[in-house]
Amino acid sequence: MRQKSQSLTRRRFLSGTGMALTSFMVVPRHVVAQSGQTPPSDKINIACVGVGGRGHDDLEGVSSQNIVALCDVNDHPLNAAARQFPAAKTYHDFRVMLDELDKSIDAVVVATPDHTHAVAAMAAIKRGKQLYCEKPMAHSVYEVRALVQAAREHNVVTQLGNQGHSFDSIRTCCEWIWDGAIGQVHTIHAGTGAVNSHLDQLSRLSETHPIPSGLDWDLWLGPAQARPYNPVYQPGTWRGWTPFGSGSIGDWICHVVDPVFWALDLGAPTSVQAEAKDYDPIKEAMTYPRGAVVTFQFPARGRRGSITLVWHDGTEPIPRPPDMEADDKPPGTGAVVIGDKGTIVYGSHGAGGVRIIPDAKMNAYHRPAKTLPRVRGHYEDWLTAIRTGTQAGSDFSYGGPLTELAMLGIIAIKHLGQKLEWDGPSGHFTNSAQANALLHPQFRYGWKL
Repeated sequence: MRQKSQSLTRRRFLSGTGMALTSFMVVPRHVVAQSGQTPPSDKINIACVGVGGRGHDDLEGVSSQNIVALCDVNDHPLNAAARQFPAAKTYHDFRVMLDELDKSIDAVVVATPDHTHAVAAMAAIKRGKQLYCEKPMAHSVYEVRALVQAAREHNVVTQLGNQGHSFDSIRTCCEWIWDGAIGQVHTIHAGTGAVNSHLDQLSRLSETHPIPSGLDWDLWLGPAQARPYNPVYQPGTWRGWTPFGSGSIGDWICHVVDPVFWALDLGAPTSVQAEAKDYDPIKEAMTYPRGAVVTFQFPARGRRGSITLVWHDGTEPIPRPPDMEADDKPPGTGAVVIGDKGTIVYGSHGAGGVRIIPDAKMNAYHRPAKTLPRVRGHYEDWLTAIRTGTQAGSDFSYGGPLTELAMLGIIAIKHLGQKLEWDGPSGHFTNSAQANALLHPQFRYGWKL
């Protein structure tokens, strides 16, 4: 039996099947820039906010276009990117960049630490810029929902940076699930072995250190509450500190859960509950546990039944499914999808290595036709959508609810052992005022969405 989801309908609608979007149209660049000279087939003028680490990868991903501006609070990656793109103007503050170059910018790529995704993304959206934003797209449920709404209101083309969404393998996984390869899915175990915890570094937070030359620490903090510079925060390690990063769940859920989120049209959960060992969410609130298990319950939807999704990270591995062969093992990063007629296993980033277990079932399975359109790549999917006036595959209407799962999981980690009942349509917990207080964090003075 083929299970068709609302997401399938949406993607077929957006993928170039000859239909036009009824309420969405991207204006060609010569209109956006008001130059009256540049044809819409020409290169897209792109500004990149955050050009070190993953940001440099994103910069490379859109390097076929016209890179007009580079922004980073750290001179080291900024200068390196400027040498690669000498025609681009350089900035430390994305707000100054957008003010000065507003009419010269068509699209913006945001690849900053998690806590500044929303403010940079919103600044671009409000100026009508097409937007590619690294995952997770925000640092709170409030920010996620604000960005989703703003992207819709300003009619911009958006893409979340979960690049596996554009792989062939995620489409294969969806097609198999819709084909009934494992029957009705009821349980998913997903996760990553990555540890984003700094419990052993908490004692260092009282240290004082000079701000490194070339780093604008105040801009790096952005909307986060002011605190002295400390080398334990960055570069790279910010992900494990709660004021700045989203832990392993925020880093990986948009990659790992993406295939089943799409295939099963999961939507919003009705409850979330977290467990973690050797972790005090009050005394150790500045960082995350070394391992966590977070259980989400999803109600029946369409033709599928209710689903339990269990997230495992760090020191809490994905459990071994009962029908797995003795010489096989669960993925370190990936998922085990259990149906009433079998099990699918896949790895990270868009269902890499998707397969049915055991091997005998995989070998006997008659694979269905490829019904989902394939795309050339995640950046190209976004760039094509800009040119054609459609939407990208992991636009904010899809990537927002996916990101929200991670944000809810983080709140559950701060309320260990408590089953938090979630009302998705109204956007609040029905049984915890303390949990609701974490939906909308307070921004530092001078920063807002």
